[in-house]
Order: sequence, then C-alpha cells, then structure tokens
Amino acid sequence: MDHDFYRIKRLPPYVFAEVNAMKARARAAGDDIIDLGMGNPDQPTPQHIVDKLCEAATNPRAHGYSMSRGIPGLRKALAGYYARRFNVELDPETEAIVTLGSKEGLANLAQAITSPGDIVLAPNPSYPIHAFGFIIAGGAVRHIPAKPGPEFLEAMERGVRHSVPKPVAVLINFPSNPTAYVADLDFYGQVVDFCRHHGIWILSDIAYSEIYFDHKPPPSVLQIPGAKEVAIEFTSLSKTYNMPGWRIGFAAGNRHLIGALTRIKSYLDYGAFTPVQVAATAALNGPQDCVEDIRTLYRERRDVLIDGLAQAGWDIPSPPASMFAWAPLPKGFEHLGSLEFSKLLMREAKVAVSPGVGFGEYGDSHVRIALVENKHRIRQAVRNIKAFLGGGQGGETGLGAKGEDKQKADEAV
Repeated sequence: MDHDFYRIKRLPPYVFAEVNAMKARARAAGDDIIDLGMGNPDQPTPQHIVDKLCEAATNPRAHGYSMSRGIPGLRKALAGYYARRFNVELDPETEAIVTLGSKEGLANLAQAITSPGDIVLAPNPSYPIHAFGFIIAGGAVRHIPAKPGPEFLEAMERGVRHSVPKPVAVLINFPSNPTAYVADLDFYGQVVDFCRHHGIWILSDIAYSEIYFDHKPPPSVLQIPGAKEVAIEFTSLSKTYNMPGWRIGFAAGNRHLIGALTRIKSYLDYGAFTPVQVAATAALNGPQDCVEDIRTLYRERRDVLIDGLAQAGWDIPSPPASMFAWAPLPKGFEHLGSLEFSKLLMREAKVAVSPGVGFGEYGDSHVRIALVENKHRIRQAVRNIKAFLGGGQGGETGLGAKGEDKQKADEAV
C-alpha cells in the first residue's frame, strides 16, 4: 500500500529534528548541552496569571466545552490591548478571535482561504508555518526577502507581475522570527497601499511585538488607515507573558478573514480550556510590570551574548527586538552551511543552536541563537564557543583551517 500521502509529500524533512536527535544523544551520554535552539521561554508565567487560572479551575462550570472563537471577556481584553498599545479600535464581536496560539491561527486561516494552486508571498527565511501553512493547504509559495525595505516592496511587485494566478496574500512578520528585523509605519503604509490596490490580503504576525529593546515599540499594521480592508494580524501571549504551553493567541482585523477563520475553527476545535482563557484575560487586563521585567531579562541576556561572542571573534548584529540573535556563520566556517555548523558547534562547544536552513534556503548562511538560558549559562556558552573558535591555534585568528573544520563536521555527522 502506498503511504506517501499528498500533503506529507509536500513537507521536507524537519531540519530541527536532526539537531534535536543529536542533542538527545549527547545528553543521554552525559554531556551538558547548553540549549540555545528552540525559542521556549525558560521563566515561569507571572504569578497573578497562574493564580487566576487556579481560581477559575475550581469552578465546575468552567470544565465544559468552551467557545471556539474565545470567551467574550477575552475578546474584549484583546480589543482593550489594541486600543491602549496601538490606538486601534476593534469590534470584539466581528474583528477579533481567540486562537490556540498564533501558529494554529495562521495554519487554520490558510486552510480557510486557500484554493489548490493559490500563490502566497512569504518571506525567506521565515518561521516555517508562514510558508508551510499554505503549502499544507494546497497552495504554492513565492519567496520574497525577509528584510523590510525597497527590496521587499520590489519583490511584491514582481510577484504580482509574474505570478499566475495573482498572489492571494502576503505574509509579514515584524519583529521577525528568525531574523529579528523590525518594520516602521512608513513601510507598513506602503505595503497596505500596494495590497489595497492589487486586492491582496495581508497576514501580519506580531508575536514578538512586546519583546523590544529600544524606546520605540514595534507598531501594528492595523495602525495604517484602511488596513482593515485587507489585513489580519496574529499575536500571542507565549512570549509576552511566558505562556508558551498555554496555547493562547489571537487574530484581529479584517472582518471577512476573521469570519472565515471563525467558521473553519468551529469545525476544528472548541477553543482553549475556559480557565486558561480567564487567566489570559487577567494577563491582558492586569498589571503590566511583568512584561517590562521580561523585556529587561532578554535585553540583559542579549548583551551578554553579543558582547561575549564579539570578544570571542564572532561578530553578530545586536537584535533590536525578539528573543533571538540571527548570527552569520563565523568566518572560516561559511562553507559548512548552517546544519553542519550547528552539529559541529554542539559536538565541540556543547551549545545547541537552530540551523538557519530550517527557516528557508536563504537562511543557510546563518544560525538562530535563542536567549532562553540564564546569564550564567550564556556566559558558559560564550566560553565554550570561544574555546571552539580558538581551536588550539594559539595566536592565530582562532578559526582553524578549512580542512580541519570539514573533518570535524564530517565526524559530527
């Protein structure tokens, strides 16, 4: 019997699984692996949110089926957040929906709006669901640059000019995972104008909008006049409140897209556990000093990592936002590619990172480093990487010879 199912055949092997398997083997052998790979917050959820969950869970009436589109109080809390943070007014009945995380929301919307052969413009490199949500749904993806600016806009223009059929949607993600790029309102304005003119949906992912390190918070595309005519925006509590396992996210914006997502979700789920939604409401409506504490934590970790690796001879751009550093492969290791370099780094430095090729072929010259260990562990990772880059070469640049690097990579495989 042929078990090559159609949708599964369209998915390449999951690159991260190979690195994770190597990490598991190393730990089973007793190695202390410093895991800077998966973007999984390591700190506890703020106590007042946990307390509200526990309180709500004691109510027997809260244990039945919930509402697929989210309880009314949580949708109102989302509308309140948009009003405070972005000065954007939302109708919680028609322009907001609760999802099981932003990833689930994006994937379900792709199922709702994609016909076989539809073309979507998606950045490369990008978070995998941005492209593969539509590939799973039977669509096709045309890649555009990940960095906001003229090249992004020119690529959208080429996509419209040369694609048959015309693209149905464009994905934007700022602050970006994995690149940590941020966009401003001028860029968003140009994207909205272009998409309104050509009749293209905008799907915006701002899951990292509250993890920023300068004094200018990242904007929302919905701040642009007329954006609601074409745009829907996804966000999440996972990073903002250290709630990744709670699986609570949102979509807001265009009522036709919200309606499509609402309808397909009504067939797929009954919504998150009601006490989780009650606690999420407390997160959005309650004290926000915990969010500033989380920002400060990641800022301090970022500085330890970037400054330490610079001293080790690995210059990495300092991310202005998100919980990731997008690191070009060190000089002398570029020929390996991101997967082999990641394996080598784990074998020789006991540090796990995410290979950039896992986010698209144009990410293969980078690795993504997540700020998910405490400063002590990050300093240890820096020391291990410094020793690895030094390679016992004494006063040389510390990057070793190409042949030696290739031999280590081959051994790591």
